[in-house]
Amino acid sequence: MPELPEVETTRRGLEPHVVGQTIERLLVREARLRWPVEPNLPRQLKNRVVQALERRAKYLLFQFEHGTVISHLGMSGSWRVITDVANSEHEYRTHDHLALLLGSGDELRYHDPRRFGCFLFTKKMAEHPLITELGPEPLGDEFDGDYLFTLSRGRKAPIKSFLMDNHVVVGVGNIYAQEALFRAGIHPLRQAGRVGRERYLVLAEVIREILSYAISRGGTTLRDFLNSDGEPGYFAQELNVYGRAGERCHACGSVIKEARLANRTTGYCPQCQT
Repeated sequence: MPELPEVETTRRGLEPHVVGQTIERLLVREARLRWPVEPNLPRQLKNRVVQALERRAKYLLFQFEHGTVISHLGMSGSWRVITDVANSEHEYRTHDHLALLLGSGDELRYHDPRRFGCFLFTKKMAEHPLITELGPEPLGDEFDGDYLFTLSRGRKAPIKSFLMDNHVVVGVGNIYAQEALFRAGIHPLRQAGRVGRERYLVLAEVIREILSYAISRGGTTLRDFLNSDGEPGYFAQELNVYGRAGERCHACGSVIKEARLANRTTGYCPQCQT
């Protein structure tokens, strides 16, 4: 699943192409996404100008004067910019479900083989149920080690599950939670309430560093993920534990183990993480 760095990479790639542009047409080729695209949405967006393209958690927010479109990439979604629409190489693919035709002549196409993403319009974004209960951004000022330490007191859930709870902090998904815990030396199954303040201070800083670096590297290469230029990310070449069970730890040479947590495989080093 595309995580925060993939979504932020996509946002940065799309932004110069879409902000300030008029939506001449929204073409809905397949409305059956996770939630059906509203039948009147093409009419609502026609001739409207995209004022900003922002991100909240893993949601892309297309801001208009009269409201916001909330876009989620789901399990396998991606946005792609088509600048040479007349080229026969850019014919619509089977899973190109949406297309935003811009005043510039460019197109933004949403591709999603599993159709688990969304494209929803709301007039009051801050009150939308997908947005209201989200925790702080991991790269924002509200997030730090003291915040994690305070919120974790009395929590018996594994720290990896704690980090992946969007009510606690947004955008720390499966891959980056594993990598951050490795860098901080914390076992992913340790109870969140039994991790001390000093370790949370390190962990929060590591989360910031890993996410920022992953964004700079274009996100993590997943089977289905492509950024807005249609190119894969490159952070995967530098993973320490995710997907490396049975291989040697880069730091100590021990064999990377894996555990099952909330139906997800979780890699860790038995020597480096306690």
